[in-house]
Amino acid sequence: MRLGFTLGLLSISHETIYRYIWADRADGGTAYTCLRQAGKQKRKRYGCYDSRGRLAGKRSISERPAGAENRSRMGHLEGDTIIGTFDRHCALTLVCRKTGYTMIGKLYGRTKEALNRRAAALIRRAHHRVRTITVDNGTEFHGYKRLEKMTGAKVYFATPHHSWERGTSENTNGLIRQYLPKRISMSDITQRDCTRIATALNNRPRKRLRYLTPAEVYDR
Repeated sequence: MRLGFTLGLLSISHETIYRYIWADRADGGTAYTCLRQAGKQKRKRYGCYDSRGRLAGKRSISERPAGAENRSRMGHLEGDTIIGTFDRHCALTLVCRKTGYTMIGKLYGRTKEALNRRAAALIRRAHHRVRTITVDNGTEFHGYKRLEKMTGAKVYFATPHHSWERGTSENTNGLIRQYLPKRISMSDITQRDCTRIATALNNRPRKRLRYLTPAEVYDR
């Protein structure tokens, strides 16, 4: 335990507080529910191999074209996966950086093969040519070369542990969680459900779009 004294008062480091909270949870306590992200523990990164981001030949987010970076051009997406409870069912999200237009696909397994098939199917139905996709470093995206061949889009990877670099995707996932909470299984969620959720989000007016909907801006 790291202790110190500041102006005569006892101070405790945040690491000590977190250790107490997770120990309390292991003993059946509920202190963890007061955290903003109650279900997410800190990942221990010391003394073990961290494979995230270690992928030969991948393109860095810093190499994206200007139209993707400044949101001035259609066809630049951010991709992510949303998981529920600890089973293999999850969902793929693809979000247009310029408009916030969202596509959601059901995945029956969090594998690169399943992801590539669903991503390609969603992109084929898109109204605009998809030029780039920016993703995180999850292993489900490690088949990106095959995805590029299937869609013609170039895949770029964000810096590991820098979720803010994909702010559009992170914000959209927060909206999707209103329909797919973290603690539910997605085994009963169908592609029709995913499409219904995406339609609801795409028809929700957005302040940054001057209160137009993503669908209105995207379809123009």
